[in-house]
Amino acid sequence: MSAVRSHLAAAMLFMTGVLVFPASAVAQQLCAVDLDGNGDAADEGETATCHLTASGGWMCPIGQTTCEADTAGALHCPLGDQYACEVPASGGAAACSANPCIDTGANPVVEEAALDDPGVEADGEVDADGNCLGTIEIFSGRAARCRPAGLSTTFQNCCKDKGKIVKDGMGGSISSISTKIAVAKGVFTGLKAAYTAFKAGATASQAASAGANAIIVGIDPTSIAISLAVNFMIEVLLQGCDQEDMEVGMLRGSGMCHEVGSYCSSKILGICVQKAKGHCCFNTKLGRIIQEQGRPQLKSFAAKGWGTAKKPYCRGFTAEEFQALDFSKMDLSEYYEEIEARAQSEIQIDMKDKIDAYMQTISN
Repeated sequence: MSAVRSHLAAAMLFMTGVLVFPASAVAQQLCAVDLDGNGDAADEGETATCHLTASGGWMCPIGQTTCEADTAGALHCPLGDQYACEVPASGGAAACSANPCIDTGANPVVEEAALDDPGVEADGEVDADGNCLGTIEIFSGRAARCRPAGLSTTFQNCCKDKGKIVKDGMGGSISSISTKIAVAKGVFTGLKAAYTAFKAGATASQAASAGANAIIVGIDPTSIAISLAVNFMIEVLLQGCDQEDMEVGMLRGSGMCHEVGSYCSSKILGICVQKAKGHCCFNTKLGRIIQEQGRPQLKSFAAKGWGTAKKPYCRGFTAEEFQALDFSKMDLSEYYEEIEARAQSEIQIDMKDKIDAYMQTISN
């Protein structure tokens, strides 16, 4: 029974996404099988926790088949006699599996670190005359990744778009641009606060509240749909997504990220069990659109493009590059349609407020 309890403890730790086990517990046994033939075992159903057998061994549930008895009563595995027939420790019919189990104590899951790109620091050093001493980058971005369903995310999709939460207000007025530029940084700060609070023991609701309070500090609060942001944070925290997953999910759903590609972020014995999607995320939706439309016009981006999924190339335009862009060749309809739609809705709200105020005045 002690072996069974140890196995159950290992299984519970697996379900919570923790891959480090106490010394007193039996190391987790996993099996990973490329069922769809795409070269990895990162898709749902391709990785599983092995279960304990009555003899003290382990069996992979993927492809598990019930054993058959011959005329003499001897059990045989339909997959081949090289595979042993074992009775599950929990009881039941004898079964066999062609897929081996992997001891994570001897062969731990190797995780790639999050991209953790701080991006270009705004408002760098200047000389006595106020001239910038660093490199000026226009519409610069930050490399970040999110992870679709896989082993490390306990098969929750941390790349799922959650809808538009961050509003791109650039173009409304020149005076508002400085506050709008800070939006993406505010999102990063807020989600860091939420994730830190959650890891420290706060409930998802408490952590989301802390994150929302941190997001709106120093930025125009109308740039964030706070109620949507809070609901978003609660959902992804409960799914086991990390801070960078959260950041990409919020900015990507708001149209501020360019997806560069997919790469393997977790392996066991060289088998990929978790993928990640690399992105370049920008301060505004307009920044993302101009980057996508402008880069093909410039020779300086021809060789490197957007970089690789694992190392996205997210730098902004230099002043010279920006001046060389031909905006007449850009399709900015995606941005114009959004601005027009928002303007119409704001006008309707403004008119309703004025009518309500007038009706209240004449009724008194």
